[in-house]
Amino acid sequence: MTGSILVTGGTGVLGRRVVDRLKDGIRDVRVLSRKPGLYQGDLTTGEGLPEAVAGVDTIVHLASAPRTRGADVAGARRLLGAAAPGTHLLYISIVGVDGHPYWYYQEKFQVEQLIEASGLPYTILRATQFHELMRFIIQGMTRAPVAPYPMGWSMQPVDSGEVADRMTGLVLGAPAGRVPDMGGPEVVPLRELITTYLRATGRRRLLVPIWLPGKTAAAYREGRHLTPEHRTGVITFEEFLAATVKPGTPAYGYG
Repeated sequence: MTGSILVTGGTGVLGRRVVDRLKDGIRDVRVLSRKPGLYQGDLTTGEGLPEAVAGVDTIVHLASAPRTRGADVAGARRLLGAAAPGTHLLYISIVGVDGHPYWYYQEKFQVEQLIEASGLPYTILRATQFHELMRFIIQGMTRAPVAPYPMGWSMQPVDSGEVADRMTGLVLGAPAGRVPDMGGPEVVPLRELITTYLRATGRRRLLVPIWLPGKTAAAYREGRHLTPEHRTGVITFEEFLAATVKPGTPAYGYG
């Protein structure tokens, strides 16, 4: 059993689930946040990090800023600089980051490299896209009566609760380096995921395939973000929608 744990990104989709699981049987689980009432700390400035990591022997690094270039790398440097020697650092990454040109994936890979070179004992888990993210993306794509979508893309969405289960097990275990990837149970064409969402919400849209140019789009067509050999998850996207979406009332938001 581990001692004190600090979770960054503990109020996010994955973070909330990880924190809930860790609090079941562990007395001191700290959530790093810029909001008052939790362990206040800011990865963008480093403010509050020394106090948040004091006495901590495990850090679960889930925080991310996918809309801000450079934020993840800079935040990881500050967190690693504040961590005491011997602290076990666990990091959630994304499948395919070492071979995908999307800038956000490249930054996630840079964070992996920083962790590996830090001298701290570490565990890195790469996962495919969460069901919540896939739903959020498709919601945006289908707001209008005509819904364009990228040709040739497939996805492998995974349940965030199942990823949280895996992360919790890794927290309670010894540092393991980079562990096997975690993917959803199915690799599904994007068009099929969209039609599954439309069916679940009782909506109709004209789906229009479009060809996206560039290296990033090509990487998605090639499936560099997929891990078909690691279909670890059990809950499908269709099952997730059945539990979270009511026909005629799609709930916008990622969470």
